[in-house]
Formats: sequence, structure tokens, C-alpha cells
Amino acid sequence: MRRKVGYVLGTILMLLGLIWIGQGSGLFPYPSSSFMINQSVWVLWGLIVLGIGGVTVFVSRKLGRQ
Repeated sequence: MRRKVGYVLGTILMLLGLIWIGQGSGLFPYPSSSFMINQSVWVLWGLIVLGIGGVTVFVSRKLGRQ
């Protein structure tokens, strides 16, 4: 059960991180009124969240093998 929750949570975090990177870099300007567009701080936050999601998925895989 923890493994599945870890996969879902990690995947959601990675997708959220990718969206933040896209908006912060201006590659994904949706919605057009978003305060995150072309703001480099959101690229940094996106990378952090993407990394946390990746670690969560990695740890979930390790827990599943035990």
C-alpha cells in the first residue's frame, strides 16, 4: 500500500514540478494571466519539487523490493 501511495505522490510531484518549470521558463504560458510565467524563481522551485518527486518514486521502488 505504501508503495502505491509513494508512486502516486511522487508522480504528482514530478508533474507539478514540470509544470512549474514550464511556466517559470515561459515554455508553458497557461493560463496567460498566471503570475508564474517568465519568473525564474518558479524554475528553481520546479526543479526542487521534481527532485523530491523523483526521490519519492525511487524510495517507493526500494520499499517494494523488501
